[in-house]
Amino acid sequence: MFGIGIPELIILLVIVLVIFGAGKLPEIGSGVGKAIRGFKKGIAEPDEIDVTPDEQKKGPKV
Repeated sequence: MFGIGIPELIILLVIVLVIFGAGKLPEIGSGVGKAIRGFKKGIAEPDEIDVTPDEQKKGPKV
């Protein structure tokens, strides 16, 4: 997995714990989870295409 093993992950977790503190870890995890979920949702949904005719976009003619 990108050359990151268990020792590197433990060191990274300790650094994050020291920087943000134990109280902020749940908030950080929640934010990362929401970001990943939103990214996956954005990738999975097809792009919306506007198929409204030009006459209807401009509004009624006066």
